[in-house]
Amino acid sequence: MEIVISLAIGILFGSGIWLILRPRSFQVLTGLMLMSYAVNLFIFIMGRLWVDKAPLTLGGGPADPTMYSDPLPQALVLTAIVIGFATTALYLVVMIGSRGLTGTDHVDGEEPDQ
Repeated sequence: MEIVISLAIGILFGSGIWLILRPRSFQVLTGLMLMSYAVNLFIFIMGRLWVDKAPLTLGGGPADPTMYSDPLPQALVLTAIVIGFATTALYLVVMIGSRGLTGTDHVDGEEPDQ
């Protein structure tokens, strides 16, 4: 299971890097989103990767912390998702404004001559 998650994170992050290097604004935005998803997934699995285990203690007795997942990475990822959504909306507004002012969605504001 760990190797599958590691490969997924690597592919997401690598695809994000590749898209950031593209000349169009929408591709850069998509690359930033993919990289944020990869980082969120990485933070999430740092709280231990369990299958069929409870995330919280369910009994009234003393709890063994090694048997439960860590709630802090889950809270961090939830916060990062909300912040990522807000920054993506901001990037879209800036991208639409740039397209309206320059007439192109190329990152440097001008189409290459061919």
